[in-house]
Amino acid sequence: RREQSTTMSKLKKSAKILLLLIAVAAGTFFAVRIYDSRQMPALDRWHTHVPVELSVKEMDGGDWAAYLKAEEKIFQAVRTEVSDKLAAEARTPFNRYNPESVIYPPGYAQDWNRSYVLEPAGKPVGAVVLLHGLTDSPYSLRHVARRYAAAGFVVVAIRLPGHGSVPAGLSSVQWEDWLAATRLAIREAKRRTDPVAPLHIVGFSNGGALAVKYALDAVENTQLARPDRLILLSPMIGITRFARLTGIAGLPAVLPSFAKAAWLSIVPEFNPFKYNSFPVNGGRQSFRLTQALQDQIVRMANADGLKTLAPILTFQSVMDFTVSTRAIIASLYAYLPANGSELVLFDVNRSVKFGPLLRRSAETALARTLPELPQPYRITVVGNERQNPTATFARIIDAGSATERVQDLGIRYPPEIFSMSHVSIPFPLNDPLYGLHPDTSQEDFGVQLGTLAPRGERGALVVNMDFLSRVASNPFFPFMIDRIEDGIRDPRPKVPAAPTGSPVAYKKVLPPSAAEVEEYLTELVPEAQTTP
Repeated sequence: RREQSTTMSKLKKSAKILLLLIAVAAGTFFAVRIYDSRQMPALDRWHTHVPVELSVKEMDGGDWAAYLKAEEKIFQAVRTEVSDKLAAEARTPFNRYNPESVIYPPGYAQDWNRSYVLEPAGKPVGAVVLLHGLTDSPYSLRHVARRYAAAGFVVVAIRLPGHGSVPAGLSSVQWEDWLAATRLAIREAKRRTDPVAPLHIVGFSNGGALAVKYALDAVENTQLARPDRLILLSPMIGITRFARLTGIAGLPAVLPSFAKAAWLSIVPEFNPFKYNSFPVNGGRQSFRLTQALQDQIVRMANADGLKTLAPILTFQSVMDFTVSTRAIIASLYAYLPANGSELVLFDVNRSVKFGPLLRRSAETALARTLPELPQPYRITVVGNERQNPTATFARIIDAGSATERVQDLGIRYPPEIFSMSHVSIPFPLNDPLYGLHPDTSQEDFGVQLGTLAPRGERGALVVNMDFLSRVASNPFFPFMIDRIEDGIRDPRPKVPAAPTGSPVAYKKVLPPSAAEVEEYLTELVPEAQTTP
C-alpha cells in the first residue's frame, strides 16, 4: 500500500507539472499571438463588413438564378457599406474598393470576381464546372474556361461563398458552404446540356479539394451527377496538421480589444481579383475540408469504392509553399485504381546559377516526391537539365511501367524563375494581371502584378518581399493546356476494369515533416503575409 501510495503521489505530481507546462505554453502562445496581432495595421471596412451568403439549405434547394440574385445583393452591399463609406486615407489609387481607383473591379468591362457562364457557338457537346481557390475568384481559371468553350463545352464558373467581395467574407464561411455551391454549379451545368453529355470539373487549389470531394460524394450518392474527368491544378489535398493551430490562433479575437487576432495577415487590397488579407477562419476551413476528404478517401478505398472514380489529371509544382505535394501522391494517388489518371510535376529550374542560395531541399524535392515504380497512373515530370539549360522536356512514365520516354517541349524555362509556385499554375506568361510578359492589348486591369521586381531596403514596403517575388505565371502553360485539351477530345474515357481480389487495407499516412512544420509556422507569422 505504501508503494502504491508513493506511486500515486508521483503520478499526481507529474500530472500537475504537465498541466502547468501546458498552461505556461498556452499562455505564452496567446501572449505572443496577441502581441503580434497588435502590431498589425488597423482593420478597415473590408475587414469588418461580412456579406450575407446563401445557406447550404438555400443553395441545395435553389437554382443558378437565385444564386446570381443573392450574389448581386452581396456586391451592392459592398458598394454601399464599403466603397461609398471609405475614409479619405483609404481612397488611394491602388485600393480595389475605391471607385476612383484604376483597379476597381466594377469599372472593368467584366468583373471577374463574379460567377459567369460561357456558352459555345453551337449545341454544347459537354459541360465543365470551374472551382477557384481560397482567397481567389473565378478570374483564376478563365484561360482554361475559354479553351473548353472553344471546344464546344458550356462553362459554369462559380464564385464560391465568401470570395470575390471582401476578405471578411472568409471570416464566417464554412467549407460545407463551398461544397453546396459546387453541387449547385454542377446542377446548372447539367441543366444546360444533354443529360448524357460528359461532365468535367476543373479545380484550382482549394477548388481541387472540392472537386475530389464532390466526385467521391457522387460515387456514393446516385442522386449526384458523376463527373467523367477531374482536372486539378495545385490541389489542396493535404496541408500540414499544424494547420489546426489556425483555429487556436483566432481565439483571442472573441474579445473586441483583440479583434485583429482573427486575421493571419492584414494587407492593403491592391489585387482586383484576389484577397491579400487572410482571416484565420479561411485556413481553418481549408484544413477541415482536407481532413474530411482524406478520411473519405481512406474509407472508400477500404470498401473498394474508388474503382468507378473518374480519371484525375493533376498539375503540381514540386515546390509548393501552400499545399503538400507529397500528400497529393500519398493521400490521393496512392489510392487510385488503374483508371487512366496522370500526375504532372513541374520540377525546379536546374539551370539557374543561384549557387548556395538554392536550398538543398529544393534541389532534391523531385527525388523525394516521386513514388516507387511502377504505379497504376502515368507520371510526367516537366523540367530541364543543368547541362542543357535552353531545352525543356516532359519525362513520361506510363502507368504500369518503370521506364521513361522523353518528349522535347520546345519551351524555355525562364532563367529568372527558379521554380513554379502554387499560385502560378493556371496563368500563361501573357496574362494581363499575373503574367511575366503581360499582354494588355485586349484587357488592362491597371496593374501588372506578375512583373513586379522591386529593389530597395527591407521594411520599406507595406508587404513582405516574398509577397511580390513569388512567381505568378506558368511558362509551361502551353504544355498544360495541350494535356487538358487531350482530355477534352476524349471527354468520357473508358475506365479500365478494376482488378479482382480482396481490397487492400489502407490507412491515413504522412504526419508533417520538419520542413512542412517550419513552413507552416512561418505562415502563422503575420509578417510572412503568404496566403493560399
